[in-house]
Formats: sequence, structure tokens, C-alpha cells
Amino acid sequence: MGYRTGIGYDLHRTAPGRALILGGVRIEAPFGLLGHSDADVVLHALCDALLGAASLGDIGDLFPDTDPAFKDADSGKFVEEVLRRVRSAGFEVGNASIIIHAQAPRLGPHKKTIRDNVARVLGIEPNAIGLSATTNEGLDAIGRGEAIACWATVLLERR
Repeated sequence: MGYRTGIGYDLHRTAPGRALILGGVRIEAPFGLLGHSDADVVLHALCDALLGAASLGDIGDLFPDTDPAFKDADSGKFVEEVLRRVRSAGFEVGNASIIIHAQAPRLGPHKKTIRDNVARVLGIEPNAIGLSATTNEGLDAIGRGEAIACWATVLLERR
């Protein structure tokens, strides 16, 4: 196969006193996301999409939340390791599409910065990243501001 697609999803609870990091970008907010690492739902969803497309397991296989080595870890390091494995399997990233679900904060002003940083981390051009943000219209845990989630898809190309 010359191409493979993968899909990833992640969700974390909001928590006061934590930094909000999305796509490796710190966003000013009165809360962050609760998790063993930095809880970056964007990079976690991307890791799962990349791993799934290359048939290499999932983020929990590589970076279990039971391992103290990953406590408060920078998720950008997770992506670096995942990309190393994806490339070792003979693939390169073609493009990615990302949807962030958050009632707050408003992400419109941050989308370009997040997109540009994700492109840098993946080693592809920013125009190969589709990034959108949406609310849940006040419905469910995301709509009540109790969580933020992210869906990501990727296209891998065989080298």
C-alpha cells in the first residue's frame, strides 16, 4: 500500500491550576487539562492517528500513564518518538486534519499558531494541516466546560 490513513481521538477534563496546552501551544485560560503528561489533547490525538495508520499500536502502549517517566511530560516529545517509529516503518506524513472541541476558551485567535506549531512538529508545511475548532453548543461535558477533546486524521505516504 502506498498510502495509509489513521484517526485519533483524545479527551481530558479541565482543571484549575494547570496550563492549557493545545498543539504544543500554551493558551491563556483559567484552567488547563488534567492528565499524567501535559494533557495536550491535540498532540495525543495526532499520536494515535499516526500510530494507527502505521499499525504501531496506540499512545497508551508507548507512553503509559502508569509510568512516572511520563509525569508532566511534554507531548511534543511523544510526537517525536512516534514520528521516529512511523519513519522507521517506511512512512512520511502527507497531511493532517484536526478538530478541537472546546466550549472555552475561544480558539479562533489561536488556530494559526496551533496549526503552525503542529506543522513544525510533524515536519510538514502548514498548508498540509487542516485545523478547525468548534464548541458543543453547551451540551455534554465539553459544552459545560468540563472537558476538551480532539479528533485527528492523518495520511501517511510510503517512502
